Amino acid sequence: MAMPTLFTRIVNGEIPSHKVAETDQYLAFLDISPLATGHTLVIPKKEGDYIFDMDDAGLAGLMVFAKKVAKAIDKSVPCKRVGVAVIGLEVPHTHIHLIPINHVGDINFANPKLKLSNEELAEIAARIASNI
Repeated sequence: MAMPTLFTRIVNGEIPSHKVAETDQYLAFLDISPLATGHTLVIPKKEGDYIFDMDDAGLAGLMVFAKKVAKAIDKSVPCKRVGVAVIGLEVPHTHIHLIPINHVGDINFANPKLKLSNEELAEIAARIASNI
């Protein structure tokens, strides 16, 4: 039996997270090493390593859920756009990065990550959640 992923442990409430939105199938929470204020991860609750191995309905549902979250980020954080990235190498659990951006370079994962306090993360999560 494989160990549950970090994200499955977040879904199960074993690891705390700053939740932004949740349905029975999907979860959005703040990245704790964000590229920008409001950087959010969107995941299916069902564990699966590779986004393009998802069934069509699950993938479509994930993208529609991500759209709702992105619109809320847009209203909550000053930015030109909410960029979308799927890298999929860091955690073996499908996830979409939603990153507030003003320039194309803002979505470069080599950029230094922000160091935000738990209080700052909680405030940002609450602000985005209020716009869902």
